[in-house]
Amino acid sequence: MTDKELEGLRTKLLETTSFPTVYMFKFIVQAENRNIALVESLFAEEAEILTKQSDKGKYISITSKQVVMNVDEIIAVYKKAADIKGIVFL
Repeated sequence: MTDKELEGLRTKLLETTSFPTVYMFKFIVQAENRNIALVESLFAEEAEILTKQSDKGKYISITSKQVVMNVDEIIAVYKKAADIKGIVFL
């Protein structure tokens, strides 16, 4: 995500969300162990993480629900995720 997109997300979250809250992150990456591990490492240890492989098995979606205390925690996850090659944000 670009800085502009992150700022837009920050603004929307501040307008529509009260904290703390349970926030759902969803990403898609190529179904390689390294990519999966990198994405899963973005989340808190107590986060609920669900994965679903694509029909052909080439990609995997990773969904996480976790408690966040403020908008900065959400933005920090997206900034770290941006470093993962080929990641798709949903």
